[in-house]
Amino acid sequence: MSDDDDNELLNETEEDQRRSAARRFDVRRVIGGLFVVYGLIVGLAGVFDGSAAIDKAQGVRINLWAGLAMLAVGLLFLLWQWLSPAEAPEPADQAPPAE
Repeated sequence: MSDDDDNELLNETEEDQRRSAARRFDVRRVIGGLFVVYGLIVGLAGVFDGSAAIDKAQGVRINLWAGLAMLAVGLLFLLWQWLSPAEAPEPADQAPPAE
C-alpha cells in the first residue's frame, strides 16, 4: 500500500468516528429516550391506579393517558432522529494562530 492509500484510510476512519460521535450525542436521542422511559413508568402507574386515584381525577385514568402521551412524544423524537440523522461538523483545516 502506498502512503496515499494509508492517508485515505485514516481520513475515512476519522470521518466515520466524527459521524458516529455526532449521532451518539444527538439531543433528540436523549430527550426521546427519557420520554419513553418516563412514559412507560407513568403509564404502568396508570394501569395499576386504585379506585381512589381514579375518583380523585374525576373518573379519568390520568396517569395512563399522560404516560401514553409521553411515550408517543418520545417515540416521535426517536423517529425524527432516525429519519434525519445529525451531520458531523466539518473539522477546521488549521489550528488558530498562537499569540
